[in-house]
Amino acid sequence: MPHRLRVGVLRGGPSAEYEVSLNSGAAVMHALDEHYKDRFRPIDIFIDRKGVWHIDGVPIKPEQAVHRMDVAWNALHGAFGEDGKVQGFFEAHGMPFTGSGSLGSALGMNKLLAKKIFRDHDIKTPAGREVLAGEISAPRKMEALMKDLFSTLLLPAIVKPAAGGSSVGVSIVRAYDALPEALQKAARHGDSILIEEFIPGTEATCGVIENFRGQALYALPPVEIRPAAAFFDYAAKYEGKSSEIVPATFAEKTKKAIEDISRRIHRALGLRHYSRSDFIIHPRRGIYALEVNTLPGLTAESLLPKSLRAVGSDIHELVEHAIGLAMKR
Repeated sequence: MPHRLRVGVLRGGPSAEYEVSLNSGAAVMHALDEHYKDRFRPIDIFIDRKGVWHIDGVPIKPEQAVHRMDVAWNALHGAFGEDGKVQGFFEAHGMPFTGSGSLGSALGMNKLLAKKIFRDHDIKTPAGREVLAGEISAPRKMEALMKDLFSTLLLPAIVKPAAGGSSVGVSIVRAYDALPEALQKAARHGDSILIEEFIPGTEATCGVIENFRGQALYALPPVEIRPAAAFFDYAAKYEGKSSEIVPATFAEKTKKAIEDISRRIHRALGLRHYSRSDFIIHPRRGIYALEVNTLPGLTAESLLPKSLRAVGSDIHELVEHAIGLAMKR
């Protein structure tokens, strides 16, 4: 059998999105093993919650793992895998890897920085302000913060960690007395908290893929999201508690605008290979960009695979395509 490309699939990791990462990585390995067995040899690189790397159940140093693969598929969602850290490690070792580079990943993971880039590129996004975990660390500090927020903050508002995904640690706050609990919840997932204007409307998401189907940046059809709960939280995303409609029922003009903004976000943050941007569409005020996912989930419940199926593609084609992009670099 000719030499097969060794693809190290990184999954697990120390973030709150550990379970999602395990499932995304399993989907990638299945695609490699079932559809490209003659070309690729998947290597399961499991990273436990403490950050220890394993191959075949045996702990291994990251520097040693690099020599066991030809290219890395990054399926690590959240901290370490999506914030530029593992990307920086691979860049330092000259290892090709799928997904965005260290800078684009860091910018996309930090919602405050991403929102600034949106505004700099005339992409509409909800107003927001940062609160540091230190501002809520003691009763006196919390009291001072609450006085400030009471005089400046309009409710309802969204409170969420400034870095993270899968809606982990996110709350909708409709009354001021609910703010302290929401802030504490978000602070459990990072030192920086984003309090964001709540925009009522319909949620949507749109993925883009580089050099796909003859286009430099191919936009997948937008997905319309109808959560059963108040918003598209973790349970809605991964426990089937929402309806995702693809292609969306929006007017054609709205769908084209969402696709265009998704491309602009991908370029503005200097992302690579593929990404997925999230939006809220207000019936009168239009489309607001909420955030960008530089490493979209690939689980059975994830949105990017549903968009792929809507255009006659699937995760198998994406896996092959992204590995090709990584190797070209």
